[in-house]
Amino acid sequence: MQKKKLVVALGRNAFGDTFPEQQKAVKIAAKAIADLVEDNYNIVITHSNGPQVGMFHTAMTEFSRLDSKYTVAPMSVCSALSQGYIGYDLQNIVRTELLNRGIFKPVTTLITQVKVDPFDKAFSNPAKIIGRYMSLEEAEQEKKKGNYVVYEEGKGYRRIIASPRPKDIYEIDAIKALLDSNQLVIAGGGGGIPVLEQGTTLKGASAVIEKDYTSELLAELVSADILLFLTGVEKVALHYGTEEEQPLDSISVEEAKEYIRMGYFDAASMLPKIEASIQFISGMPERQAIITHIEKAKEALHGKTGTRFVL
Repeated sequence: MQKKKLVVALGRNAFGDTFPEQQKAVKIAAKAIADLVEDNYNIVITHSNGPQVGMFHTAMTEFSRLDSKYTVAPMSVCSALSQGYIGYDLQNIVRTELLNRGIFKPVTTLITQVKVDPFDKAFSNPAKIIGRYMSLEEAEQEKKKGNYVVYEEGKGYRRIIASPRPKDIYEIDAIKALLDSNQLVIAGGGGGIPVLEQGTTLKGASAVIEKDYTSELLAELVSADILLFLTGVEKVALHYGTEEEQPLDSISVEEAKEYIRMGYFDAASMLPKIEASIQFISGMPERQAIITHIEKAKEALHGKTGTRFVL
């Protein structure tokens, strides 16, 4: 029997703000992934990179301030650094978990570049806040460079950058080849490195791609059967965090669209997962999209928990 292809999107809760926190959190993610490998799935893992990409950007900015010979690292470079950092931890700990269960399966992290449209309206309406707090003088300097800043009451100014939609994944053939050779692939970390195509050159864009949208695109391109979002909640809920909270076992595409129209989902957390799930299953009854807690992955795939999207 042919293995089903599964794209697993790990949310921010699968990692940590510090190195020790990340080491601890990734062990939980590794157990969830190993459970799915034991269930005979062929897997691609995508993952968040917040706050890691901001950490690299802040560190490189501070370094440039201490030594004028060095320049601030572009966001594309910070994204690449975060892919390597998280991928290194994840692939090693997943490998260890698999070997401890008597499973030999190579785990590969692929630095992934994602095409974005230079005319995407997101470049004129930046939405992602990154990096350290700045003084008014520093913020003015950023504006002179053509960058956007936003003021947070009582804290200071921070950079704000675009979050364009992903259009294509340049390393998709490599991802497919690794999957076909029975490897577990980690790709599209942090939504991928956003790049602009200029002739034969790929130029890094000053942007951060929402990883949930890249996860959906990747799932389409590898012809995945299931798109699984692993988060910090067991089920999608209406009126989340209130006394009227209503967990959902399943949700139709039309219901999801109506809930989005009514503003039920936070744009910074659940909304991209809902939109990506709708996109993945629309017009494709053989596909599945599921959202659940990272420690409930196996149960969700067996239909015991989580929120499942239906046509």
